[in-house]
Amino acid sequence: MPRFAANLSMMYTEHDFLDRFAAAASDGFRAVEYLFPYDHPATEIRKRLDDNGLTQALFNAPPGDWGAGDRGTAALPGREAEFRGGFARALEYAAVLGNDRVHVMAGIVPANADRARCRAVYLENLAYAAASAAAHGITVLIEPINTRDMPGYFLNLQSDGHTICRQVGAANLKVQFDCYHCQIMEGDLAVKLKRDFGGIGHIQIAGVPERHEPDIGELNYPYLFDVIDELGYSGWIGCEYRPRGGTSAGLGWIKGYLGR
Repeated sequence: MPRFAANLSMMYTEHDFLDRFAAAASDGFRAVEYLFPYDHPATEIRKRLDDNGLTQALFNAPPGDWGAGDRGTAALPGREAEFRGGFARALEYAAVLGNDRVHVMAGIVPANADRARCRAVYLENLAYAAASAAAHGITVLIEPINTRDMPGYFLNLQSDGHTICRQVGAANLKVQFDCYHCQIMEGDLAVKLKRDFGGIGHIQIAGVPERHEPDIGELNYPYLFDVIDELGYSGWIGCEYRPRGGTSAGLGWIKGYLGR
């Protein structure tokens, strides 16, 4: 049976961030994920996790200057020191919060960028991150993201993500399979889940195309959940969607899964 983690960057936004943990637990979630924890002390977040019996499933390494448009620095030449410093900070938070997954964002590259150079920097940074994380029992994740929501993002296709992981050659470097992004870019999700399962380190869901609840839109998630179960996936499935109305009111789709 799938195990779901509430994404607190998109869900429960009717509450202040630190109050979202209790709201998610009240609705039956047993794990959470979110984009970034760095606006709050790790000890305070850990307290919210412990107080509500929650597992920290995942968060992202620092992305650069998010407000200025950065969406990661791992594939950006000239920012290697910034990337490595940010990843060290992510490991410090993970040591307190207890998660064993950290997502590293590649970044947005200009249309005229030297993509071969960007790829070389990406591989170097991922090798560094994987080696640093291995000592802490942490898996580093990379995620193909669709070009509609994030134009210019360096990594867009599942096959490219898995090729990069193979080229780096680190056992703790995996691909984050986001069903929403994959459907927009490629489709054929069940086949790709089966084809790439050995290299998938985390799964996320949302309705397509509006990114609302997964029972809204063009994807048949009950079927995909069965596929994921048959493959033997034991990790968390992150609910990275924007509720169409109130978060709790839109959870009818998940009632049969929570608490199992």
